[in-house]
Amino acid sequence: YGSYQTYYHLHQFPHEPTSTLSWIGTLQFAVMNLFGIPSGILCERFDSRLVTFVGGLIMGIALVIASFCDTAVWKLMITQGFMFAVGASLVFIPAVSMPAQWFTKNRALAVGIVVAGSGIGGLWLTPATDHMITELGTAWALRITGIIVFAVNSVASLFMRNRLVVKSREKIVDFSIFRDLRFLFIFGGGICGTAAYFTPLFSLPSFAIQVSGKSDDFGTNLITIINAASTVGRIATGQVAASLGNINTLSMCTCLASLSVLVLWLPFQSGGTLVACAIVYGLFCGGFIGLVPVVMAELWGIQRIATIIGLLYIANFAGTMIGAPSSSALLDNVG
Repeated sequence: YGSYQTYYHLHQFPHEPTSTLSWIGTLQFAVMNLFGIPSGILCERFDSRLVTFVGGLIMGIALVIASFCDTAVWKLMITQGFMFAVGASLVFIPAVSMPAQWFTKNRALAVGIVVAGSGIGGLWLTPATDHMITELGTAWALRITGIIVFAVNSVASLFMRNRLVVKSREKIVDFSIFRDLRFLFIFGGGICGTAAYFTPLFSLPSFAIQVSGKSDDFGTNLITIINAASTVGRIATGQVAASLGNINTLSMCTCLASLSVLVLWLPFQSGGTLVACAIVYGLFCGGFIGLVPVVMAELWGIQRIATIIGLLYIANFAGTMIGAPSSSALLDNVG
């Protein structure tokens, strides 16, 4: 979404504040996490292949509808933001919970490879989206992306087979896990971590263009760099976790990703330090996404991993609602 937000802010909706435009991307991730609970329940009660296929269908339809609604920000919030996120949740929850069911010894590496797919996707989709927006406009960029999303997810859904059959229970959602102090600590960490996670992805390109005076291409390339580094980082952290432990590696990645913003972005405005920030942040932010399902499986087993991850993603929802809009407001009003 970073490519769309940069174009929306500079060309399509120049009079709209960045904080308003960021709500489209905020809704994408926030609602995806909010729907983590029903997505986890659906994965337990139905074939994950069907759940994933329906999710890809909703995502594709949402982007196609959004292509006809790109004249008003509130319409894009509903389609490109909310509706797309509902479909994304039905795809993402099975994708991150499935490897934990099928792998034990190399579980962290398996999940790392899976979540690295989003980095690889961003690596080619970001410049492709930027080119489509420049040459064809946002409407056709959304339509083409919607078709690609549906086609790729339709194929991927064929391989999303559950390993375990979960027995039926009286409680649809078991909230007793919130009495576990370990879960509460991870839940709080999820709120804080997610509040900052998308700030570089949404605001670093705009900062480079507005504050540092760089070109539009430079801003787009920063997103590509983050995605490329994230791809490497998500796989590498899976290997590191085998030696240091999943929880230790997750803590290390969170701290180093935070330091990259504090040390390399905020004190400087030069292009070199922004690129360095993108590289270091990308390398370590991937661990925050990739290792959480592994830690969940390590602490509470794999029997109800999809539902537990869904409950944890309530924290991600809260963090996203706090983080991206507030950081964009700071960029608008403070710089």
